[in-house]
Amino acid sequence: MRALPVAVAMLLLVVPIAGAMSPGAAGSAPPASVGTDATVAGTGVSVFDAADASQASDPRQVDESNLTFRTLSSPPDADVRIGGGARGANLGSSLSLSVGDADAAVETAAVVDRIENAETSTERQRLILAALSRVERDEVSLNSRQSEAFRAHADGEISDRELLDELVAVSATAREYDERLDEIDALAEETDGFSSPARLDELQVALQVYEGPVRDLALATARGEVSAAEIHVESSSESVTLAAIVDGEYVRETFRTDRWDRGGGAISNDEAIESTKEAYPETASLREPDAFGAGSVQRITIPHEYGHLRAFVSGGTEQVFVEHQRLDLDAFPDAESVSRTGDGFNVTVERSYVGGPVTVTVLDEDTGQPVRDVTVTESVGDGDSQSIGTTDADGVVRTLSPAESYRITVVDEPRVVVVDDLEPTATPRLVDDE
Repeated sequence: MRALPVAVAMLLLVVPIAGAMSPGAAGSAPPASVGTDATVAGTGVSVFDAADASQASDPRQVDESNLTFRTLSSPPDADVRIGGGARGANLGSSLSLSVGDADAAVETAAVVDRIENAETSTERQRLILAALSRVERDEVSLNSRQSEAFRAHADGEISDRELLDELVAVSATAREYDERLDEIDALAEETDGFSSPARLDELQVALQVYEGPVRDLALATARGEVSAAEIHVESSSESVTLAAIVDGEYVRETFRTDRWDRGGGAISNDEAIESTKEAYPETASLREPDAFGAGSVQRITIPHEYGHLRAFVSGGTEQVFVEHQRLDLDAFPDAESVSRTGDGFNVTVERSYVGGPVTVTVLDEDTGQPVRDVTVTESVGDGDSQSIGTTDADGVVRTLSPAESYRITVVDEPRVVVVDDLEPTATPRLVDDE
C-alpha cells in the first residue's frame, strides 16, 4: 500500500506571499490505492484525495425536494465553545509549523538511512520493524496531543488561532509519519525474504484521520499562500468542528473521539459501508459508497453531483468518527430563506445551521436584477455590525452562521435594508446521532 505522497516543506524560513488562490476539486485517479491529494498549484493546499473522485459517473435519480446533507457535529448534549473569524498570514505560526515539519522529515531521512545501511538482511528486517513500532507509538502520542487540544480549547485555555495552529501541526506530523510508512513499505518490499507487516496498512489509514480540508486551508492562509479566510471553530471536550467557505463550496470537517474505539476490533468494508448508509441515507442515495481500509478503521467516500463526503468508520463502535464534506453552495439544500424589501432592494437571507453557510442575495426591487458592490454587514447578539463583504456580480455575499440571533444589514447610502431576528436552523445530524 502506498501512502499519500504529499510533500512536506522542509526548513521553510520565509513565508511566501502568493496571489490569492482557493482549493479546487480533486481530479480522477485509480481507486485501488490510497491516492494523491488534490492541490492548488504552487500552494500545496489539499482538499480531497483524487482517488475519491474516481466514482464520478451518472448520478442516481433523487428527489431534490427531500434532499439534505446530514453532518457529524459535536455530541448532542456537550458543552461547546464556538468561535472563529478571519484567518490570515501569520509569520510566527508559519515558522513554527515549518520547523515541526522539518524535524519530522529529518527523522524520516535518518530512519531510511539506517535501514539502507544495514549490513545484513536480518538487521535490515529488525530496523524496519523497529521503525514501524516507533510510528505506532508516535501515533498514540499524536492522538493524545490532539485530544488535549480539543479539551484545552473547550475549556477556554487556548485561543481559536492556537487551536488551529495545533491541529495543523498534528495534521502535518501525521502526513510525515504516513510518508515514513511509505518509505518503510518500499524498503520492506526490497528486502529478501521479507514483506510489509499487515499492520502497516491499518496504521496508514489511521493516520489519515488527522488530516482535513479546513486544516489545509488554515495552513495555507498562515503561510500567505491563499487570501484570508473565515473559519468556524467549534469544540467540546471530545470533538472539534471546523468549517469554511472556499471558492463557491462549503467545506467542513469534524472529529469525534467519543465515537472512535481505539481498541475496537476489525471492521469490514461492507460493515463500514452499511454504517455510513444508515448514518447518511440521503447522501448515500446519490451514489454507492466506496470503502478503503484495513483492520479497525475504514475510509468511506461518496463523490456525488453536489459535492463530496469522506467519512472514517471505527471498528467496535461501527460509527463514523471523522467527517470531511465539500458541498456546492449553489445547490446547498439545508437552508431556510427570509426576505425583506425596501429602499429599492429585495434582500434574501438563506439561513443554515451553526457554522453552516449563510447566503445573502440583493436584487433590484423593480427589475429583479442582481445589485453588485453593495456592503453587507452582520451583527451577532448585541454586538456591533461587522462587514462580511460586498455583493458580487450575482448580488451575492456569503458568511458562516453564528450560534446566536443575528442581523443582516444591506447598506448603499442613503439606502439601508435590515433583516433582523435571524436564528440559525437545526443541524441535520447523522441518523445515529440525533
